[in-house]
Amino acid sequence: MRVRMMLAGVVAAGLFAFPAMAEDGQYARPLTRIMTEAAAGTSLAGLIALGAGQQTPPIFQPGAPGAASRVVTPAEAIALGRSTFTDDDVAFMQHMIVHHAQAVEMVELLQTRGVHPTVRRLGQRIALGQEAEIALMRGWLSDRGQPLEMPGMGGGHAGMDHSHHAGHAMPPSDTPVMAGMLSPAQMQTLAAASGPAFDRLFLEGMIRHHQGALDMVDALLANPGAAEDTMLSDFTTSVVADQSAEILRMQSLLSDL
Repeated sequence: MRVRMMLAGVVAAGLFAFPAMAEDGQYARPLTRIMTEAAAGTSLAGLIALGAGQQTPPIFQPGAPGAASRVVTPAEAIALGRSTFTDDDVAFMQHMIVHHAQAVEMVELLQTRGVHPTVRRLGQRIALGQEAEIALMRGWLSDRGQPLEMPGMGGGHAGMDHSHHAGHAMPPSDTPVMAGMLSPAQMQTLAAASGPAFDRLFLEGMIRHHQGALDMVDALLANPGAAEDTMLSDFTTSVVADQSAEILRMQSLLSDL
């Protein structure tokens, strides 16, 4: 009787409610739900053992594109929620740190060279968001024992001119550090501008920069097995949503200049 009462309380609390169904008929984000319950201290294994003989809802792991889902145990669900990561995941985070760092540099220029108050406020919001995401990405890499920088990235600034070597000036490169970023030459042009001309260059450059981030997410998701880590999956979703919205806002501002 006590077991039935406890299980009834669990059901009433929604702990064993069926996950929401997605449009394709599969259960939507069941592993994230299980991880949330585990983090709250809910012992799934203990509850199931306690309610032996009582039927519990199945937990589904979505299959790869074109593949069927499969039923997993609560213990398997928790393990899968801590999913492994791929080399592509690591490279994506390392690259995105550099990509975000350039956006922060661009906003630093905006604060001293731009004049449009709305553009400056938007830039400040972009910088705050990108700085927070840089901290998240660095923490993700550190927690998984991965280097914060890719070999050859240098860890320096993400686009300013570093063409002075041994006292000899060289023209800034027209080639960006990576696709989706401004080249050193473009960053130099931006730094030399001021007033309304700077505001326009900033918006044009940041729109391209944000589109580059969306392209990076698309490229990551095209790799089999990539972005299955729960935190990374949530991060890429956030990048797409936030930067798509900011692109629309910047396009609107640009049309008003």
